[in-house]
Amino acid sequence: MAGQLDKRKIGGLEVSCMGLGLMGMTAFYATNPVPTEECVATIKEALASGVTLFDTAELYNAGKSTDNNEQLLGEAIQGLPRDQVVIATKWGIYINEKGEFITDGSRKHCREAVEKSLQYLDPNTPIEESMQAMKELVEEGKIRHIGLSEVSPEDVRKAHAIHPVTAYQLEWSLWSRDAEVGWLVVQKGGSAGGFLTGAIRSPADLSEQDFRRVGQPRFAEEAFAKNMELVERMTAVAQRKGATASQLALAWVLAQGPDVVPIPGTRRIKYLKENLGAAAIQLTPEDLQELNGIFSHDKVVGERYPEPMMRLTFHYSKHEQKQS
Repeated sequence: MAGQLDKRKIGGLEVSCMGLGLMGMTAFYATNPVPTEECVATIKEALASGVTLFDTAELYNAGKSTDNNEQLLGEAIQGLPRDQVVIATKWGIYINEKGEFITDGSRKHCREAVEKSLQYLDPNTPIEESMQAMKELVEEGKIRHIGLSEVSPEDVRKAHAIHPVTAYQLEWSLWSRDAEVGWLVVQKGGSAGGFLTGAIRSPADLSEQDFRRVGQPRFAEEAFAKNMELVERMTAVAQRKGATASQLALAWVLAQGPDVVPIPGTRRIKYLKENLGAAAIQLTPEDLQELNGIFSHDKVVGERYPEPMMRLTFHYSKHEQKQS
């Protein structure tokens, strides 16, 4: 791979300081769909630019048994030495062929999901059962490390008692700061679903089928205008730094510490290059203080997801624990 990016450590893994999130290539973002060929080209450009970490999930397959997210990644990396690529995938929530969201953290489904992932390249289940199954898969050499996504501190302790947990994935951005608890983080949502890029100017810019428009309260009509005021203030800071709003948002994430690895997602090469440019932006303590002030907790309007989905997230479980 010709490109070079600084490296960061995730447990025993060394990965590029920024990864590539693949969710939007096949799921949830219905606005301006992109052909599969263009998505594959974007992944290959990321590889050529030095990106070594790619994030996918069985959920991103969106109920399709063919032409899905994990297969798309498999096509793009075909022929590459496997030691050049780190694939992070997730299981436990998926969409069935009827379009229904299914939560299943059982040992049986764990093995099925991992086996399917290899071929392509639920709150009711105790996390101990899920971890035991993943521990067995590590011992069998089918996965290298175990990470958790959107988990509570209590579940982390239970999981770690069975097998060391390498990383935790949750949204960490200027307007979602629940990750500030001292964990090693694989960060998602640095541009907040595109809101912090400034490219989305109103809910009408999104397709009526786009998950952000129908399923994310911060994009709703009543919250959008107030949140856009924060983005305008951030954009002024970005212009002062000679950066785009998206680059500034990602530079803020990178500045949170060497144990944070952002995985911004995009379907297009031009935005990939823009995102990777964030690695060259240096923020001063004064810059960080200013940005933290713009996006203080009391100024962001709306939650990340509707209440039923928030119940599955780190945010909900963390605040529930505080109240108990």
